[in-house]
Amino acid sequence: MDYYALPVQRLIEEFEKLPGIGRKTAQRLAFHVLNLPEEKVVGFAKALVEAKRKTIACSVCGNLTDTDPCRICGSEKRDHSVICVVQSPRDVVAMERVREYKGLYHVLNGLISPLDGTGPDDINIKSLINRVAQGKITEVILATNPNVEGEATAVYISKILKPMGVKTTRIAQGIAVGGDLEYADEVTLYKSLEGRREI
Repeated sequence: MDYYALPVQRLIEEFEKLPGIGRKTAQRLAFHVLNLPEEKVVGFAKALVEAKRKTIACSVCGNLTDTDPCRICGSEKRDHSVICVVQSPRDVVAMERVREYKGLYHVLNGLISPLDGTGPDDINIKSLINRVAQGKITEVILATNPNVEGEATAVYISKILKPMGVKTTRIAQGIAVGGDLEYADEVTLYKSLEGRREI
């Protein structure tokens, strides 16, 4: 038996598709939207569509941006000799919160995970190798999450980069094993970055 009008049911189902949103939260969000003035709902809908249409991947680092190259890659204030490799654009935001790292980034958009059928060719590794091969990079910091997939990816990348003569470091384990960068606080991230080691 359906308890909600069809448009309300559809709205709840769409909210349920978001990560971390269960049925009850989806219902609360749907009713919150229904109680907003129409102009605020229209503004919210326009923001969703605009974000989807205008957000692209940076052709240099793979981070989400509305300009190409992104503002970090295009900045003359950044250290263009150091690249911090992360799993996702959310990790770039987490690292930027520290306000200590001044280099560039490279977003893998995934991790090597044989169990999930994700291999090295399925993530953004080739463009990292191309960036390093240009000879301007002196250090690559591997800042993948400290879990099995993150470690496997870091080891794989380090083995590829070693023969290229670039210093390859791994962030220190200030982040709990199995944790995610986006949930780590600024002090933990700073200590992890500060205590990175060569691999």
